[in-house]
Amino acid sequence: MAYDEHLAYRIKTVLQEKNVFFVEKKMFGGLCYMVNDKLCVGVMKNELIARIDPEEFEEYLKQDECEPLDKSGRSMKGFVLVDPIGVDMDSDLEKWVQLCLDFNPKAKASKKKK
Repeated sequence: MAYDEHLAYRIKTVLQEKNVFFVEKKMFGGLCYMVNDKLCVGVMKNELIARIDPEEFEEYLKQDECEPLDKSGRSMKGFVLVDPIGVDMDSDLEKWVQLCLDFNPKAKASKKKK
């Protein structure tokens, strides 16, 4: 199992309960949920990928359960990985998903590959 399928199911359930239209896409060796054609939230191994406001990025990194998403040795500002303990409770998972949804309208879509 490349990613925690149970966490992926829990994320999907939260998005459905919030009546959010999303598309699932395999990325980062895991599964991401695209909202408005932009990466919003996902799961990599057993951690939550959260796309948050880059202006609040440093503040969230102060939390024990967060670390930057590091791709190829380079931190991706605005993306954090949340340890399983940080999303163990449904209320904690819902909080993180809502943070991602709140930032989504301001997020820039990645360039389409030709």
